Amino acid sequence: MSLSTIIAAMALSATATMADTVMLPSATVTAPAKTKVELLPLDVTMINSETIERSAETSLLPIMVNNVPGLFVTERGFMGYGVSGGSAGTVNIRGVGQGNKVLFLIDGQPQWAGVFGHSLPDTYVTNGVERVEVVKGPSSLLYGSNAMGGSVNIITRRQVQDGVFGSARAMFGSFSTQKFGVSTGVKKGKLSATVAGQVDRSNGNREGSEFWLANEFVQVQYDASHNWQAGANVDMSQTRANNPGTIQSPLLSMWTRLQRGTASIYAKDVYEHFSGGVQAYINWGRNKVDDGYAPGETPRDYLFNSTDYNMGFTLYQTVNPWRDADLSLGVDFVHWGGHNWNTDKEDPAKRSAEFKAHENEIAGYVMMQQGFWGDLLSVNAGVRLQHSSQYGNEWVPQAGLVAAPFRGSTMKFSFGKGFRAPNLRELYLYAPANPDLKPEYMYNYEVELRQRFLEGRLEVGVALFYINGKDMIQTRMIDGRPKNMNTGKFINKGFEADATFIINKEWSVSANYSYLHTDTPLLAAPKNKLNAKVDYAPGDFRFTLENSAIWSLYTNLDPVVKSNYTLLDARAAYTLRGKVPVTLLVKADNILNRHYEIVYGCPMPGITLMGGVEFKF
Repeated sequence: MSLSTIIAAMALSATATMADTVMLPSATVTAPAKTKVELLPLDVTMINSETIERSAETSLLPIMVNNVPGLFVTERGFMGYGVSGGSAGTVNIRGVGQGNKVLFLIDGQPQWAGVFGHSLPDTYVTNGVERVEVVKGPSSLLYGSNAMGGSVNIITRRQVQDGVFGSARAMFGSFSTQKFGVSTGVKKGKLSATVAGQVDRSNGNREGSEFWLANEFVQVQYDASHNWQAGANVDMSQTRANNPGTIQSPLLSMWTRLQRGTASIYAKDVYEHFSGGVQAYINWGRNKVDDGYAPGETPRDYLFNSTDYNMGFTLYQTVNPWRDADLSLGVDFVHWGGHNWNTDKEDPAKRSAEFKAHENEIAGYVMMQQGFWGDLLSVNAGVRLQHSSQYGNEWVPQAGLVAAPFRGSTMKFSFGKGFRAPNLRELYLYAPANPDLKPEYMYNYEVELRQRFLEGRLEVGVALFYINGKDMIQTRMIDGRPKNMNTGKFINKGFEADATFIINKEWSVSANYSYLHTDTPLLAAPKNKLNAKVDYAPGDFRFTLENSAIWSLYTNLDPVVKSNYTLLDARAAYTLRGKVPVTLLVKADNILNRHYEIVYGCPMPGITLMGGVEFKF
């Protein structure tokens, strides 16, 4: 077994069954990637297309919560996360995430709003997605700012077989919810293309929580030769989300309208001793928000508007200078910013409170991996230097090692730094703004052990981590006025465990558990998180029973409110084999009808039902 195979085995999804998990070979040729995922000394969880399809979800975030130990996402209702005040969709990895400290990417393109720096949870949909790679731990060596606590790279679908293939799905369920999706892939010779579309709508589980989303995805790739590929993709999303506020502080007429787009062009090379590529990208947004008003109060006379952008390029290459060695080098440039203003509801041409700014960043990085004594030991180290027009230089070191002392076992240690640069709001907008802010950062120390038994049918893993965060951006009172300052500190530590057992060709079970200790109370970071799943697949049927339990989740800090809950979900599918396979789907969530909250004052729905049909051609 080669070293790269051992490392890839360590990165298997903790809760997806082994049959549902993709082991990436050392010469993977799919989406643009800065380096082989096997080279990363961090804990990597991969969720493949089969796991995504079987979930019957249209949002990626709940799939990630169930399949990635240590990852948690806030929710405020049945569908839709929203933006602006009262929004949800905050992603925490090991308690790090508030303030956009987990970076989302689509095919390596960073995805975040250029002014407020927040992620865009409603746009992370399953439409056109091949797999998701989640790195638990700082990814700033490769991606720079905003990957402080980890990264989520959404890899889009490529057509790899000649011919025309596709699928269509329609689902209906609770709260007048409707979900429609269609995907088509075409390949002829060296040219391939994928087109996918998705529309979701729901009345929501609370009055005034209606949600609508549309997503369109197009990807084209040309294989110039066995060694060279070029391509382009475009991903567009439009959402409309209403927010009724909390039970304690209800709102009327609070809504957001979001238009989001991302596009890129790339070229890449794959040879025996080197591989890499270049990618240019842009993502942009257009938002409109009515912040609503409390019952009995006067409606606001203005709407908030914003446009933002994030554009740049990345150049990367991995070479094999000698035996068992991989050297990765790269250069990144990004230009980001945006424009905010208010418009009068009666006279939209009348503007006020306008703001416009931008920033530039350029970085270079190098990472080296060297193997020793065959597959017994691999040492990895790298460093990144990032320069910003706002904060100057930031150094990012990272190091790790992987050992394989026994058959089917791996031991891994990693150390790394992650950082997040202040966003434009923290620097220049509103009363607490401080243009002298520096990046906040953390150091992460991690040990992981993994062992496979019974010829790979049983896999068990455990990871221990220690995180030390410094210079966190917090608002303090200075001379009687609020001001953003680099003053905060935190220490997070804990462990994660997972196990997967393929009993036979019909039965499989899996579970993962994470424990998190924080030195201060944190929102949306449960102390205990457990997920367990049983899969039974006799013939053309497939049944899944999944249990999720959360203990000691802070939903509010003043006053202190904690939430504990256990959910039981079930899914069933039956496939009618024929010229055009047809699958009948049914999905029931929270079948125990538990009452719980993740965001304070926003009760989650009880039992919900979805059913539908899927065609493949």
